[in-house]
Parts: sequence; C-alpha cells; structure tokens
Amino acid sequence: MMRCPNCNSKDIGKIGSHQFYCWGCFIELSVHGEKMSVYQVEEDGTLSSLDDLFFEEEMQDMPQVHAN
Repeated sequence: MMRCPNCNSKDIGKIGSHQFYCWGCFIELSVHGEKMSVYQVEEDGTLSSLDDLFFEEEMQDMPQVHAN
C-alpha cells in the first residue's frame, strides 16, 4: 500500500493515471516509473514542487508504486 512521503498517511486517492492526492496533508504526488515528485497545491490551483525538501535517497527508497 502506498504511503505519503510527507505525513506517512495511507489516505491516498488516485486523481490521474500517474497522479495521486494525499488527504492527510493535501499534497499531490506524481509517479513516473521509479521517480516520484511531490507538489503543494496552491490556492489558485497551481502546483509548487516540494522535491527539494526531500533528500534524493529518501525519494529513491520509497516503495514502488504501480499506476494502473
């Protein structure tokens, strides 16, 4: 089961073929192959990358997620 890399919540919803949303901390996750990107949803609906807040090793150590 997928967990949020930010808050460790399991309350993750799928919003697109490779996009997920965490209802625990309200961030969007994008998964492409083994690479995960994390975004904050701004008030105007734009996305701001939070990837720089996570160490490269942490992002690579995340369990694999397969988008169906």
